[in-house]
Amino acid sequence: MRLTLMTDYALRLLMHVAQHPDRLCTIAEVAQEHGISKSHLMKVTHQLGQAGWIETVRGKGGGMRLAHAPRDINLGKVVHSIEPDFAVVECFSESNRCILTGNCRLAHLLGGALRSFMAYLEGYTLADLLPGSEVPVLVKVRGRHIVPLVSR
Repeated sequence: MRLTLMTDYALRLLMHVAQHPDRLCTIAEVAQEHGISKSHLMKVTHQLGQAGWIETVRGKGGGMRLAHAPRDINLGKVVHSIEPDFAVVECFSESNRCILTGNCRLAHLLGGALRSFMAYLEGYTLADLLPGSEVPVLVKVRGRHIVPLVSR
């Protein structure tokens, strides 16, 4: 599975805004700091606002801030709200025309992997991504421990 750039940018934007809780952040500052085009960030900001993750203030002196405390922003739910679909393979999409549908075990395995991936993300919040946070090393998924690929 591969996440879209929109999700990558959304997570970067949320991390940036979370690190400046005392003021409104602007699209221009996030774009400059992360090397992202302003037009992409405008779309991301709009989508995050629509999903209720950030609040935006228009006009001179405007900007954005988190709509919830970082500990209340679940990463799995953010990813779910930004990604257009989770069709890892054709048979997961609404326009499925795979001739193996119904006779293939791959869909079952990939479906389980996708559920594990999302469950893993749902075990973390925006607070876990901020500097100085202590992130747990293991997350329980269906009674089993999944060890992260990257050491912390």
